[in-house]
Amino acid sequence: MGASESVPEKSIHEFIVKDCRGQDVDLSIYKGKVLLVVNVASKCGFTDVNYTQLTDLYQKYKDKGLEILAFPCNQFLYQEPGSSQDAQEFACTRYKAEYPIFQKVR
Repeated sequence: MGASESVPEKSIHEFIVKDCRGQDVDLSIYKGKVLLVVNVASKCGFTDVNYTQLTDLYQKYKDKGLEILAFPCNQFLYQEPGSSQDAQEFACTRYKAEYPIFQKVR
């Protein structure tokens, strides 16, 4: 048996990601918050249910420290074909998402 390489543990608050417009976002701004990190897709069979529930959840708990960080993803059957900005516009216009939509991860 070979030795496995150790991967240093890293907090989510140590990452810098891109928002839907390509600007850096330091996730340390969310320290002290409860985070729900999700990948989303506008062409998925669960899109309507997922976005509706995410919006409801955010409205109910945002004042208690919940933050939803949504990352559009085209990785699964190409269900997020547009740009990051398209995904953000879709979520905010159709589902009244007030939580951040970040840059597509694939």
